[in-house]
Amino acid sequence: MTTTYAALLRGINVGGNKKLPMAELRTLLEELGHSDVRTYLQSGQAVFSSAHGDEESLAAALTAAIEKRFGFAVGVLVRDHAYLRAVADACPFPAAELEAKQLHATYFSGPVDEERFAGIDRAARLPEDFRLGDRVLYLYTPVGLGRSKLAEQLGRPRVNKGLIATTRNWNTVLKLVEMTRP
Repeated sequence: MTTTYAALLRGINVGGNKKLPMAELRTLLEELGHSDVRTYLQSGQAVFSSAHGDEESLAAALTAAIEKRFGFAVGVLVRDHAYLRAVADACPFPAAELEAKQLHATYFSGPVDEERFAGIDRAARLPEDFRLGDRVLYLYTPVGLGRSKLAEQLGRPRVNKGLIATTRNWNTVLKLVEMTRP
């Protein structure tokens, strides 16, 4: 059975670092035996179909192939349509009422719980806020991610220690749901 997945790459083509042209990413995914390969934007999203592997093994294979071909390590998460749809459906914030720049999803490679974020004074960051879901953190930033003090705290290495974490704005969250639809 073939499944459609999204590959989420962390920190590529940002600020001139870790340049990975999307055409080359598509070629690499095809060389790994995947089909129906498409990319979205330049910031590290690819959609592909595969009849073999699971999310973790597919992510590991792509991580290794990128490092071999391009000479740098990059965090890769692979998620299927059902997961991406569930994340969008479970959003605790009123997504339809917000601008895409105000709502983000940070996807994690493993489970996260409130204890991981215990050192963050949430009340001091209001009206910014976050909620946790299944391997995802929903982030509301009324002034946008780039000016968010809460996002800065959430992105610190000690908070994300041991996990791959990559953030997407709500437009991208919804686009990946659409692109992975069977």
